[in-house]
Amino acid sequence: MITAGIDLGTGAVKTVLFKHENGKVEWLAKRNDRIRTRDPLELSEYAYDQLLKDNGLTRDDVTYCATTGDGENISFRTGHFYSMTTHSRGAIYLDPEATGVLDMGALHGRAMKIDNQGKVLNYRMTSQCASGSGQFLENISRYLGIAQDEIGTLSRQADDPEIVSSICAVLAETDVINMVSRGISAPNILKGIHLSMAGRLAKLLRVIKATDGVVLCTGGLALDSGMIDGLNESMQKLKLKGVARSHEDSAYAGAIGAALWGAFRHEKLQKLESLAKAS
Repeated sequence: MITAGIDLGTGAVKTVLFKHENGKVEWLAKRNDRIRTRDPLELSEYAYDQLLKDNGLTRDDVTYCATTGDGENISFRTGHFYSMTTHSRGAIYLDPEATGVLDMGALHGRAMKIDNQGKVLNYRMTSQCASGSGQFLENISRYLGIAQDEIGTLSRQADDPEIVSSICAVLAETDVINMVSRGISAPNILKGIHLSMAGRLAKLLRVIKATDGVVLCTGGLALDSGMIDGLNESMQKLKLKGVARSHEDSAYAGAIGAALWGAFRHEKLQKLESLAKAS
């Protein structure tokens, strides 16, 4: 059985393929496409077809194509799963030790407490307008003239971080402009932003009682080393016993979870059909 997972986010489309055979799960392929100015639904279809083609497959070879994120309107999907459910399942696949998940996306942050099967036990989200999103950090890095993959390295070079206190993203960006005019260095600005964002996320972990064990970071910000450092500093400051970490494939957690839940749903439906025929 082949299942596909498509996570249509605000900034990118993540697509994965899995093979399920004799109780074993094999991750076959993945691709990550930035949306930029392209139509998200058209890009999702292109990415899916291209991934299949690259692996010698067609749509007919896929038993279940599951979507998540904003993928509910993808026409060729078999089923759709809520992103909180898929990120938690994907997190357990990537890191079986995870007891919590921090999904750090382009528009919001979300903390989840999970069990060892990836079931969500509790959760909280940042407000939609908070200056704690990937999009906010991307806007700031663009203003500072810094490439996305340089943010973490520069942040870790800070010696006197300047904390951004504003909750509103617009006001926070104004704070950053003022910092630049005052001569604050880019590393100290970035580290301050990381600590500000991380402080809000760490408080969410405390609220949902995900206070010990491993917290796996997922989403677009998960590979930002400065953000992970900031999270661990903030968790220690709040006396949380857990540790935040990421995985090299953290960005694919939602798509992974969708593909795995798709396989589970298909098998469950098959069993129900067999029981119905037997009766």
